[in-house]
Amino acid sequence: MTDTEKTPKLRLGGMALRNGLLVHGPTHWSAAVRGDDGEIHVASGPKPRAKGFDDVPGARGVIRLGEAMVVIPIVRKNLPQARLPFESASVLGVMAGTTIVTQLLRRNRRLRGAAGEAVIAGIGLAPSLFALRSGDLAAYHGAEHKAIGAYEADDTARETSKEHDRCGSHLMTPLLTLNVAGAALLRRVVANPGPGAQAAVGLAAIGASVEVFAWAERHHDSMLARALRVPGHELQRVLGTREPDDRQLAVGQAALDEILRVEGAA
Repeated sequence: MTDTEKTPKLRLGGMALRNGLLVHGPTHWSAAVRGDDGEIHVASGPKPRAKGFDDVPGARGVIRLGEAMVVIPIVRKNLPQARLPFESASVLGVMAGTTIVTQLLRRNRRLRGAAGEAVIAGIGLAPSLFALRSGDLAAYHGAEHKAIGAYEADDTARETSKEHDRCGSHLMTPLLTLNVAGAALLRRVVANPGPGAQAAVGLAAIGASVEVFAWAERHHDSMLARALRVPGHELQRVLGTREPDDRQLAVGQAALDEILRVEGAA
């Protein structure tokens, strides 16, 4: 078979679990985890899709992220051995503490404007960073990147980088920037914005950030796209990922094999 006759590569994404990983394909999901019994357990199924938003900038990003969130309880139901990223008493404790601190800071009238919102946004990252640095979550994040990257490059997972250009970490810079700017602007317009207004700003920031992410992927080799990826790559390198061991790579390969199987069958 010539290069022009090869089957196009699927566009895959994923999410690390505490004991494995979840992979998203165009129409299906697959997950593989290392159970308490030491064995690899695998499950897969079709993805829920909301139609009619693919051509609506901003809204399509929010919808696609929402679909990815809907998959999580489906995975948990079909693969009871899976342990979700925040399925830990210590992580939940950090989440609760972060919520209390951010609410107190929002009531502080001296923390106004972009600087105050930046402080609050930074504190809001604490649960995610704590989860990544505890247990095997960062290693399975690396296994996810290596499995997908090896598939895309026709390489071996062991030799593939643990950082990936389509990691959600690349959303963080535009998301935080737009969220901080939007929240600061909202507080200038409304003295005491309610939860609905704050949620609207957050959704708008998510939608715009996904559009920036998609633009950078379409213009992958442009100078601006490379610059936009620098913070995400550094976040992955320093905090978000860890080199997986062979057992974790085997779990990543199992998830990849399963998504290719179900997408091929579809």
